[in-house]
Amino acid sequence: MLRTGDNIIYHEIIGLKVKILSHVDPTLINTTGIVVDETMNTLQMLSDKRKRVIRVSKRGGIFLFTIPETGEEIVVDGMQIFGRPEDRLKRIKSVSIRR
Repeated sequence: MLRTGDNIIYHEIIGLKVKILSHVDPTLINTTGIVVDETMNTLQMLSDKRKRVIRVSKRGGIFLFTIPETGEEIVVDGMQIFGRPEDRLKRIKSVSIRR
């Protein structure tokens, strides 16, 4: 299944370009980089400007992800991707089974 704006929250986001559009920590707003790791509560991104890995809370953030295959940009509320990364796959499977 290809990543699209409709299904991005169910896919792997490590490796995607990201920009922080809004965050409870105002020093992070407009930070750009590449997602290098993800935990239940955070994204770790290699910051373009700071040239180091920073840890960003998913909660309280609005993120702009770029899908490399299509160049499509998708705005995602951090609460949509909050939780363990592997659980996103379980969510899409449970939706598919109910149909």
